[in-house]
Amino acid sequence: EVQLVGSGGGMVQPGGSLRLSCAASGFTFSRYNMSWIRQAPGKGPEWVSAITTGGGSTYYADSVKGRFIISRDNARNTGYLQMNSLKPEDTAVYYCMARFAFANGDAYEYWGQGTQVTVSS
Repeated sequence: EVQLVGSGGGMVQPGGSLRLSCAASGFTFSRYNMSWIRQAPGKGPEWVSAITTGGGSTYYADSVKGRFIISRDNARNTGYLQMNSLKPEDTAVYYCMARFAFANGDAYEYWGQGTQVTVSS
């Protein structure tokens, strides 16, 4: 069974840190690029960050650049999002997504169930 299980969310004060994890099973995680997407209350999804299969390239939305760090451990089939200097506007449900793209444009995508992050004093 294919699974992506996100964890590590919670409530934190502004300026605090959280580390999200995304544990993969049932597929070859190391062959999939991984992304984090978030959705704040009443808003549409927002792409946050991505990392390539081997971890050699990382990408960030401007809103989190310099504060968030994406990483992965393929030996543990797990991806991470280290979130520092959190702001109230970072409050959202965070989803991890793994994607394998074929040369013809077709792709497999797997999504985690989402983990809530709340930044509030």
